[in-house]
Amino acid sequence: MFNDIGALELVTLVVLAVLVFGPEKLPKVIQDVTRTIRKIREFSESAKQDIRQELGPEFKDFEFEDLNPKTFMRKQLDNDDLGLKEIRNGFDLKKEMAEVADAVHGRESESSSGSSSGASGSGSSGGGSIDMTKKPEADDRPPFDADAT
Repeated sequence: MFNDIGALELVTLVVLAVLVFGPEKLPKVIQDVTRTIRKIREFSESAKQDIRQELGPEFKDFEFEDLNPKTFMRKQLDNDDLGLKEIRNGFDLKKEMAEVADAVHGRESESSSGSSSGASGSGSSGGGSIDMTKKPEADDRPPFDADAT
């Protein structure tokens, strides 16, 4: 629960508690706080049990930790029923971004030079490269339709 509290923060909290409550009242305050935390935990556990009973036997392996999105995604990625690992391993983001950057700058990348020259024969000009600096001609634009806007 308090995994991220360091030693300095803990000492600061103790000193602050002694200053606020005084050394005489501090044990009583600590008892009240621990009793309250215990009651909250008991209430939480009974609520979990009630929810499990209401869900029925088909949700007997339901864990409330699965409601956390990080835990849910980690469990789904570990369960490879959908083939997500194969998709994730087959996708190389750096390679894809390099190909897009090469296309924008008008260069032809090594991996796309063999595949793009055969596939892009009729649609592009200049051996598969795209000239992004060229402005469109006036008759290249579609006609303006005032009713569509």
